[in-house]
Amino acid sequence: MAKRTFSSFEIFLIFLLVMMTGITVALLSLLFITSGTIENHTGVPSTQSPPATQGSAAPQYSTPSRAPTTTQVSPTPSTPKTTLFQNFSGYHIGVGRADCTGQVSDINLMGFSKTGQYARGILTRLYSRAFIMAEPDGSNRVVFVSIDIGMVSQRLRLEVLSRLQNKYGSLYRRDNVILSGTHTHSGPAGYFQYTTFVIASEGFSNRTFEYMVTGIVKSIEIAHTNMKPGKIFINKGTVDGAQINRSPTSYLWNPQSERARYSSNTDKEMVLLKMVDLNGEELGLISWFAIHPVSMRNTNHLVNSDNVGYASYLFEQEKNKGYLPGEGPYVAAFASSNLGDVSPNVLGPHCTNTGESCENANSSCPIGGASMCVAMGPGQDMFESTQIIGRKIYDKAKELYESASQEVTGPLASAHQWVNMTDVTVWLNSTHTAKTCKPALGYSFAAGTIDGFGTLNFTQGMTEGDSFWDTLRDQVLGKPSEEIKECHKPKPVLLHTGELLKPHPWHPDIVDVQIVTLGFLAITAIPGEFTTMSGRRLRQAVQEEFEAYGMLNMTVVISGLCNVYTHYITTYEEYQAQRYEAASTIYGPHTLSAYIQLFRVLAKAIATDTVANLSSGPEPPFFEQLMSPLIPNIVDRAPAGTTFGDILLPANTTYRVGEVVEVTFVGANPKNSAENRTHQTFLTVEKYEATSGTWQITHNDASWETRFYWHKGLLGLSNATIQWHIPDTAQPGSYRIKYFGHSRKQDLLKPAVLLSFESSPSVFEVITTW
Repeated sequence: MAKRTFSSFEIFLIFLLVMMTGITVALLSLLFITSGTIENHTGVPSTQSPPATQGSAAPQYSTPSRAPTTTQVSPTPSTPKTTLFQNFSGYHIGVGRADCTGQVSDINLMGFSKTGQYARGILTRLYSRAFIMAEPDGSNRVVFVSIDIGMVSQRLRLEVLSRLQNKYGSLYRRDNVILSGTHTHSGPAGYFQYTTFVIASEGFSNRTFEYMVTGIVKSIEIAHTNMKPGKIFINKGTVDGAQINRSPTSYLWNPQSERARYSSNTDKEMVLLKMVDLNGEELGLISWFAIHPVSMRNTNHLVNSDNVGYASYLFEQEKNKGYLPGEGPYVAAFASSNLGDVSPNVLGPHCTNTGESCENANSSCPIGGASMCVAMGPGQDMFESTQIIGRKIYDKAKELYESASQEVTGPLASAHQWVNMTDVTVWLNSTHTAKTCKPALGYSFAAGTIDGFGTLNFTQGMTEGDSFWDTLRDQVLGKPSEEIKECHKPKPVLLHTGELLKPHPWHPDIVDVQIVTLGFLAITAIPGEFTTMSGRRLRQAVQEEFEAYGMLNMTVVISGLCNVYTHYITTYEEYQAQRYEAASTIYGPHTLSAYIQLFRVLAKAIATDTVANLSSGPEPPFFEQLMSPLIPNIVDRAPAGTTFGDILLPANTTYRVGEVVEVTFVGANPKNSAENRTHQTFLTVEKYEATSGTWQITHNDASWETRFYWHKGLLGLSNATIQWHIPDTAQPGSYRIKYFGHSRKQDLLKPAVLLSFESSPSVFEVITTW
C-alpha cells in the first residue's frame, strides 16, 4: 500500500481527534469508577446440530440448511382469560398513539453520528403507535409498536417490558411484543446502554429515555383500553419513484442468477394492513416499506419524523378530521423494513463541486474525494424532499388501503429467543460450518454513506487498513486480537468493539430474534438494518420453513430496527465489497446466514406448535451508572428588563397565503419541557372566530407547517423563533402565534425548579390576495 501523506487540514483533524479521544477516555474514567450494576441472568443458548440429510458442498454464500435445534423447555407465561371476548370472525383490535418526543435541544440527533448535529428545535413531534391484535376468545394476542425514533435500543425494550409486566402481568411479554423504530435520523439520541452508542450520543439522557419509555407504554395502554371486535385486511403494491439503492456496486456482488429473479435492486413492494371494527369504522393501518428516513440531511437540527412520519401525518390528518396533529382516534403507522441499502435521495450521488456523478465503488469524487459525493433528494431543499417522498408513500398507501379486500384470518402465534450472536455455528450445508464473530466495525464504517459522509480520510470499499489509524487505535484502545481480525476478513478492523468492555461492553452480544404470525401473515422482527437482498433471502427462507411444515402461502414481512440495534446485515457477497453497510455488519461475514438459521427455528416452532419447547436463551444485561450527558444543565436567564416569552421581533401586520410568519421570543432551554410536561406543545397558531369570540388553535408543533428554532446564547440566554408557513388551505382572518416553555431556576443552596411560562400573543392578519 502506498505511503499516505496528509494535508495540513487532515493533520489538524487528526490532532483534534487525538485530543477528543483523550478527553473522552478521561471523562469515562472519571464517570465510571465502577463498572456499574449488571442484572444479567445467564441462560444456556440452544446448540445447533448438522442437518440429517446429506448434500454436496456449497459455496459460503449459500442459504444455510435447516438445522434442528436441541432445546430446553421454558414454561411460557399463561395469558389471563377475560370475559371481554366473544365468538366472531376476526380479531379484537386496539390502536393507540402517544407522544415520545423527548429532548429537542442539547442532545445529538441519532442516526448520522455527526459531531455537532445537536437538536436545536422541532419540526414535528415524535409518536409511538401501538396495535394490539387478539383472538376472539382472548387466548393469544400480539402487539406491534412502530416508534418515531432512530432504532429501538435494548435498554428501551427491557424497560418497556418490565413496566408492562408490572401493570398487566404475563399478558404482554418478550415473545408477543414487537418494538420497531421507523429509523428517522432526526430524533434524539441518548437512550442506549452499550458504550459505542453512549459515546455517539455524548452520554445517556435519562430525561429522553423516560420520555420515550413513558410514551411507548402509554400507546400500548391506550390500545389495550380501546380494544374492540374487528377485521384486518391486507394488500400489497409497488411504490415507484421513492427510493434508490445507495450501494448498487455492492448489490452487484450477489449472484447474477439471484439478481435475475428481481426487477429492481431495491424492494419496491409495500405491504399494508387495514383495520376496521365490525361496524366498518376505520381504526388504523400498518404499512411496511423499505426506505431510509434520511430525506432530512445531516445539516438538519430540528427534531422530526422524516418522510415516513410525513406519510403518517397525511393519513392521520385525513382520517382524524377536526383534530389537531397527534390527536384523534385513527392511527397510521409507516414502519421500517429491509432499508439497509435504500435511499430516498432519488437524484443519486453527485460531486457537489463539479456536478458529475460519483456512483462508483468508493463513492468518491476526482476532486475533493468522498466528502464531495452526496446524494440529493427530489426537492429544492430537504424540507421539500421530505414531503415529496412522504407523499409518494402516502399516495400508494391510500390506494392500497381503499382497495384492500383480502381478510387476514387464522390463529395468532409468537416465538422469541435471545441469542448470543457472537457464537452461532452456521451450517452452510450438511458438512461445512462457519461461525459468527465478536462485534467489530470496519474502516468503511467511518466513511459514512452518500446520504451522510464521514469527516476524515476514509472511503467506502476499504479492504485494507491504514498504519496511522491502526497505531492510533492500538495506543488508545489496545490491539484487536488475531482471532477477531481473522474472523471478520476481508473487513479491515477499525474498532474491535467486541473486545472492549469498559466501562460497559461496546456492542451487544445478546440479541432478540422474534416472529409473530396473524393467520397467513408472519412479521419477522429484525434487530438491525437488512440490505435489500438480505431481506429477500430471509423472507424466502422463512416462507420455505413454514411451507415445509404445512403452513402454505405465508406472507412474510421484514420489520426493521426491532428490539435491539446491531447496525447492518449484508449478504455474504456484499460483505466482500466492504462498503459502509458491510463494514457495519458487526458479527462478521456469516451474520445473515446465522439469522436465517435462527429465524427458521422460530418458524418451525410456530408451524409445529412447539414454541413452548424453545429455550429462552441467555437474558441480556441491563447496565446502571451510564455516562451522564456532557452538556450540563444550567439556569435559564432573560435579558435585563425582559421575562421569558417576551416578544423580541413581532410578526408583520399582514400576510398572504404561501408566505412565512416569523416571531422571535425571549427563550428558555426546550429540554426543560421534557421534564416538566405542563404544556403539550411549544407553540400554537390560533385563529380568531368572531361568531364565538374565541381563539381556536389551527396548528401546533406537530404540524408540518410550523417550525420551532431555539438559538442558544451564552450564560443561559437564548431566543426562540417560531415560523408558520401559511398553507393554501388557510382561511382569511386574524391569527396569533403563542410560545410555551419552561425555564430552569435555581436559588442558592436550593434544588433547581422548572417554571412553566407562555408568551404574549403576536397578532396578524392573513389575506388571500393583496
